[in-house]
Amino acid sequence: MNLFEAVEQKHPTLPDRYKEMTTEELEERVRGVKSRMGNRLFLPGHHYQKDEVIQFADARGDSLKLAQLSAENQDAEAIVFCGVHFMAETADILTQPNQHVYLPDMRAGCSMADMASLQQTEKAWSALHSHFQDTILPLTYVNSTAAIKSFVGKYGGATVTSSNAQAMVEWAFTQKERILFLPDQHLGRNTAYDLGIPLEQMAVWDPLAEQLLYEGNIDEIRVILWKGHCSVHENFTVQNIEHLRETEPDMNIIVHPECRREVVALSDDSGSTNHIIQTIESAPEGSSWAIGTEMNLVNRIIQEHPDKLIISLNPNMCPCLTMNRIDLPHLAWCLEAIENGEPHNLIHVEKDIGEYAKLALDRMLIRA
Repeated sequence: MNLFEAVEQKHPTLPDRYKEMTTEELEERVRGVKSRMGNRLFLPGHHYQKDEVIQFADARGDSLKLAQLSAENQDAEAIVFCGVHFMAETADILTQPNQHVYLPDMRAGCSMADMASLQQTEKAWSALHSHFQDTILPLTYVNSTAAIKSFVGKYGGATVTSSNAQAMVEWAFTQKERILFLPDQHLGRNTAYDLGIPLEQMAVWDPLAEQLLYEGNIDEIRVILWKGHCSVHENFTVQNIEHLRETEPDMNIIVHPECRREVVALSDDSGSTNHIIQTIESAPEGSSWAIGTEMNLVNRIIQEHPDKLIISLNPNMCPCLTMNRIDLPHLAWCLEAIENGEPHNLIHVEKDIGEYAKLALDRMLIRA
């Protein structure tokens, strides 16, 4: 058996027959499996999913909410997570041993999560401890691998979401003098700044150079930001905002805190995906909005609020490419394989990793 055969055996590729089916046939197959399996199947769908997939979701939400809902649906033997890999891992960590989590396409990863490996984090921790000693607490955005969540849990830290990041950073500073924030530097910087920590007290750890990027007295550092980012949200720029202020001066601008600090600073509002959705829902009829977040979600918000003028802050934005790997053919294939007793793409977090990762999640959840 050659390497390619071994990879295909571990994670089989989509059969050609699913590529040849019409949209109507694929939709009928998905509806059929959902009907026959009933409560034994739970299908969570992330906000950034394509419409062709999200229409079949039993629940919509962000990654943590969907993982929690998966755990609450204990009648569900199979959870087909329409999101990306780290989200399915979190669902596996929180669900029961008799429940099984599947990802329709194993190529659906997250570039941000992949910017912090366990090996890189362990090297960074060792280097930082050599100077700062035991004064650092690690925090990780839930948009991280199970291995990183486990590392954070092992060393007394917790996970954070874009909704509760401020509360969790405040808690972290009751535990230690400094924090290491993984893997999204922008969420960490925006959160710390909103809490009154000056930019001059924030440094960046570059995992590729294995180097702390900082100018000044190193002992004044309070926040160490991992050099990672969301490839979608980093594409919203100051130039986008300046152009809009010139052409549409009355338009409200709302962005996700995964955007760069200067973009958040120039916007009218910023907040989590749920905050953005709720803000638009409660906005008055006829109001106008430019939204800085993932394009599938922006398009869905536009469709659901025809009484408002809504555009993307960056007109050249594309959807999250890794999230978009979950499509209707892969969903139909995954569901039929489960029903036929030949499931593939099982997401399984090893027990030793899962226990510490759950500890990091629980430290957050008890404060939520």
